[in-house]
Amino acid sequence: MTIDIKICGLKTPEAIDAAIAGGATHVGFIFFLKSPRNVDVETAADLAARARAGGAKTVAVTVDADDAFLESIVRMVKPDMLQLHGAETPERVKELKDRHGLPVMKAFSIRDATDLAKCVPYLGIADRFLFDAKAPEGSDLPGGNGVAFDWRLLATLDDGIDYMLSGGLDPENVAEALAITGARALDVSSGVESAPGVKDINRIAAFLEAARAAEARNGSRT
Repeated sequence: MTIDIKICGLKTPEAIDAAIAGGATHVGFIFFLKSPRNVDVETAADLAARARAGGAKTVAVTVDADDAFLESIVRMVKPDMLQLHGAETPERVKELKDRHGLPVMKAFSIRDATDLAKCVPYLGIADRFLFDAKAPEGSDLPGGNGVAFDWRLLATLDDGIDYMLSGGLDPENVAEALAITGARALDVSSGVESAPGVKDINRIAAFLEAARAAEARNGSRT
């Protein structure tokens, strides 16, 4: 099975094109004012259309967004999936799934096994989990901080849990991450940037090439 790879925090047509050219399955748009990757709804709508034309699925990333903002995102951007990166409860996740008719990926910030266990109440509600590293002290961002957690923690997960691995991934360590976790989905943002919020098309290409090469090697050993 081909692993899903999401290039997240895209803001330009060039970044969209690089993601598609390298074989990304998903692209993500961040709607969070504190993030250097924040994009307005109108721009994201244009970029999402470009991504869809290239065959990639689109993910709208929000942090405790209110109903009106989410409604405008869904109406204009027409994402394939919502990614909730805040303190949304299981009830809130179900409410948004029912209201918008879209699958939801719920993000969790991981430092130790107790953080990983927080996903349990969302089983059967969220369609997929995203496991990111817990933000460094003083950071205003719940994700995109360029730090990793101990990937060995994921060995305790039930094989049936569908998750996307995030946090500190880059072209240099993605093969190691896949070898340790056997993850079936990856998410990268700051690891393919030349500066916060500035995507580097060469690093996007390098990440996708390294991930696909590692996937092929791992598959040949099974």
